Amino acid sequence: MLSPRTGTILKSIVGQYITRAIPVPSQSITNDYELGVSPATIRNEMARLEQEGYITRPYPSAGSIPSDKGYRYYVDSLTDIELPLAEQRLVNHLFHQVEGDLEKWLSLAATIIAKLAQNMAVVAKPKSADSQFKHLELVALQDSLALVVLVLRGARVKQQLITFDRVITQTELTAIANKLNAAYAGLTRPQILAKGIGLSPTEQQLTDCLLEIMQAEDEREDEETYLDGWHFMLNQPEFVHSHRILALMELVEHRNLLRIIVPPGLASYGVQVVIGKENKAEVIRDYSVVISQYGLPNEAAGTIGVVGPTRMPYARVISTVACLSSVLSTLVAELYGRETPTRLGKHEPIDKE
Repeated sequence: MLSPRTGTILKSIVGQYITRAIPVPSQSITNDYELGVSPATIRNEMARLEQEGYITRPYPSAGSIPSDKGYRYYVDSLTDIELPLAEQRLVNHLFHQVEGDLEKWLSLAATIIAKLAQNMAVVAKPKSADSQFKHLELVALQDSLALVVLVLRGARVKQQLITFDRVITQTELTAIANKLNAAYAGLTRPQILAKGIGLSPTEQQLTDCLLEIMQAEDEREDEETYLDGWHFMLNQPEFVHSHRILALMELVEHRNLLRIIVPPGLASYGVQVVIGKENKAEVIRDYSVVISQYGLPNEAAGTIGVVGPTRMPYARVISTVACLSSVLSTLVAELYGRETPTRLGKHEPIDKE
């Protein structure tokens, strides 16, 4: 446990290194804080921090660089952080300029996060635990060919062609759609299977088609991901003339980034921070991840986060992720006709075991 004075010195080192990206000499600590102690005392405190693993030095006469342990102390000391009110209002204004389209919202969220956090933003589309039937449209295309347009809860639209063994008119299709809409509204696939209503052969064929679409959606493992901010990452001093970024780029190319960065226990719906070697995967242990879920617990949950170097402006990034998580949760709740879930946008400590 660090004393208040030692903790203040460590936070000064972390803050200065985040801002300047150069090792922090003891004189900078003296200038940064009026601690009422001599430079020699500050050097002794810094030596203790180095001995206990909170900071490192490239060589004996160099300034100090925070270690993962030092960053962790700094992050855990942050309290009551949020975006300035003017920026919160701007974020809300930008979303109100976009039509009620989930894909547009997520793309905008990735762009805003990357811009505010000055690092790479990752936003995954919310995935429902079980798809829910919302509305069905049937459109006659040819004598025995029709287009099935199935709308699932959460503004997900699925289309599929279906061929009947007889000629069928638009009038018949409309009547069947009306019957199935009345019978299946709000139901999941298991609930439709258990419904047991009387169906004609054509209605049963259409119901089987709907169930196949819903099953495929329920079993879908790949989550559509929106990325933005590569240029911010590439401009960081850590990655200039460095090959360390290549492994991360390969993860993105093979659509594995989201699976790698999500920590266990993320469903707590708070902002969590994973620093450097706290990451389970070796390939991202040079990075920090600030991440949160958004949406509706156990109904439609997505992931939102920032990936960047461990030298990250944590207060800024955490408050950005918290703000956008809250905004997206509200929008998803509106899509599903639900109340916005509580405990949004809070910074939660992550279990590092």
